[in-house]
Amino acid sequence: MNIYVLLKRTFDTEEKISISNGKIEDEGAEFIINPYDEYAVEEAINLRDEHGGEVTVVTVGEEESEKQLRTALAMGADKAVLINTEEDLEDGDQFTTVKILEAFFKDKEVDIILGGNVAIDEASGQVGPRLAERLSIPYVTTITDINIDGKTVSIERDVEGDVEKVETSLPLLVTCQQGLNEPRYPSLPGIMKAKKKPLEELELDDLDLDENDVEAKTKTIEIYLPPEKEAGKVLEGEIDDQVKELVSLLKNDSKVL
Repeated sequence: MNIYVLLKRTFDTEEKISISNGKIEDEGAEFIINPYDEYAVEEAINLRDEHGGEVTVVTVGEEESEKQLRTALAMGADKAVLINTEEDLEDGDQFTTVKILEAFFKDKEVDIILGGNVAIDEASGQVGPRLAERLSIPYVTTITDINIDGKTVSIERDVEGDVEKVETSLPLLVTCQQGLNEPRYPSLPGIMKAKKKPLEELELDDLDLDENDVEAKTKTIEIYLPPEKEAGKVLEGEIDDQVKELVSLLKNDSKVL
């Protein structure tokens, strides 16, 4: 099977994030594989081990993304591809990413593409479905179980706490949800092997694209941190007095009434 994984380098939301001039300070941020993409990497490896074939991890980004690709290789992926946009693009959006990936997959024989359900930095969930549309292949989002029998694929997907069962066929794109599997940690032998595994680097020219072809269709106006939470207030006294005070606070302080 020809198995591909879409991977994104994201900042770690559990670390302290600093914002300067409307942008996240890269120097102070810790970057990781987007957690939902880890489910995609793990499932791709499981599918390869069950059905044979090869797992290729692909990312669109800057030179620093090589670290996250090497981590995916250490987990067990076979090959990695970095489509380096550092020299060609200052900003991009989901349209940009999909346009680049569409050009990359144009001449590839694909059985299945896996990606994360969302990226934790922008959480749009658009790249997977939009890419599938451009490639004219079926897609299923938020999957929590997948079984492949020949060309037939049986899937369970999360739908707001319930489960929907879907049957479709290869080639296929899926996006992975928490609960699909438990991503493995790279082992020391895996880390050592990853250093020797192929990591191809491409640029827009290699895909017959230029800046105008992938110009963003949206613009980020502002990035800001949520306000710090204030200490709560305990209401005391008789129930009737507490209710009156609560109503007053909601009306005058919180402005929700």
